[in-house]
Amino acid sequence: MLYKSTRGSGHLHASEAILKGLADDGGLFMPAYIPVLSVPLTDLPNLSYQETAYLVMKDYLDDYTEEELKSCIAKAYDEKFDTPEIAELTQAGDRYFLELYHGATIAFKDMALSLLPHLLTTAIRKNGVDKEIVILTATSGDTGKAALAGFSDVEGTRIIVFYPRGGVSRIQELQMVTTKGKNTSVIAVNGNFDDCQTGVKKIFHDEAFKQELDNAGFCFSSANSINIGRLVPQIAYYVFAYGRMMKLGAIKAGEKLDFTVPTGNFGNILAAYFAKQMGLPIGRLICASNDNKVLFDFFKTGTYDRNRPFILTTSPSMDILISSNLERLIYLSCKRNDKVNQDLMTQLARTGKYTVTDEMKEELKDFYGAYADQDQVQDTILYFYEKYGYVIDPHTAVAAFADMQYRKRGAEGTKSVIISTASPYKFGETVLKAIDPDLSYRDDFEMAERLQSLSKRNIPNAINDIRNAEILHKEVCDVPKMHESVKKILFGS
Repeated sequence: MLYKSTRGSGHLHASEAILKGLADDGGLFMPAYIPVLSVPLTDLPNLSYQETAYLVMKDYLDDYTEEELKSCIAKAYDEKFDTPEIAELTQAGDRYFLELYHGATIAFKDMALSLLPHLLTTAIRKNGVDKEIVILTATSGDTGKAALAGFSDVEGTRIIVFYPRGGVSRIQELQMVTTKGKNTSVIAVNGNFDDCQTGVKKIFHDEAFKQELDNAGFCFSSANSINIGRLVPQIAYYVFAYGRMMKLGAIKAGEKLDFTVPTGNFGNILAAYFAKQMGLPIGRLICASNDNKVLFDFFKTGTYDRNRPFILTTSPSMDILISSNLERLIYLSCKRNDKVNQDLMTQLARTGKYTVTDEMKEELKDFYGAYADQDQVQDTILYFYEKYGYVIDPHTAVAAFADMQYRKRGAEGTKSVIISTASPYKFGETVLKAIDPDLSYRDDFEMAERLQSLSKRNIPNAINDIRNAEILHKEVCDVPKMHESVKKILFGS
């Protein structure tokens, strides 16, 4: 399997694309083709998560030997997860939730970022790389800690994470700034997530700086979902969910299943689209947005327009106006025409918007855009708690509301799975304001204790671990100073 940039450059093997992260021309790596599932659907209910992951990834990552890939998977999906299922399918009434937050940092990013360090270090050995890999990452809250946890003290790597100051929950921030590991650095940016993401991309594209790094024995890679090593592992949990729905008797082999996904940078729902292209019988993909509904507007009109106010919401990991992974879908929608894709991305960079053709829009018909405002998010959290005793976080609530709205449009005949992306403990204040609005709490940890009594689920280790942890990362920078911050970390000046 070879990988090519969405903007035309490169024919790399999987391990090379994972090492590089972002293509030299600024595009995102895509596989030359999307392979089909190599087993019948009737086999899926009997597969463990680890077996499903290998089944899905082996044809994408085929320059890894079977032994190498299975070893990476075994190291990733182990006792770090608090359930042997790895991804837990839970029913609340007639709704099904795929809980992807049972990993070390209680967010869905663990599903791929538990694996990426192993894929990357294996790739370093396979390709004879003698440089130190610098993982440069922007986060809207969850990727940062998951990447820090995955790469902490991994030999031959350093990791630098930028996050928007004031743009993540307090728990998210504490998880990042208390991270141990001699190779970890965390920097708060006076800006929003898009500022962080754009700043990281600018650093990646600075050829003079890359040469300076090369001379000093460093090279950049990314742990963001722009890295194909993040996207491919995410496909596995959609295949796993389909198998688990069959095992429950909720669907039969070949029956269509919808997925509703809370969406910001578009990687999570794009993985579901890849699963459908692999032959998984997926019906519609409901793309759920919060008040920053740039994707909702795109799927409705065919115009992507980031020229709008940036709204800080109670679902901060979705507070995004530049959905980087959408470029991969645009590339597929124009039949892999890198010239067309390049022109649209140039328009986005110059004017902040672009419009796809009618033919391209027709290729997007598998997607349905929906959104929830913050009042609807609060109402949805309360609804699932009062009706089913099931506690969900605000990002999952965005998806749950979108799913209910879509079902009201006459889609009741097709079962759906709602993707639950974060533990409610990660956003305790928002959850408790919906369920318990009249009570006040001293701090996030008292909130966690109240959530435990409401949800009947133990406080995750990820929360207990930061209760009295020392704050180790205190640096703050302005957006134009991100470049200098990286230099200071790597060169000490």
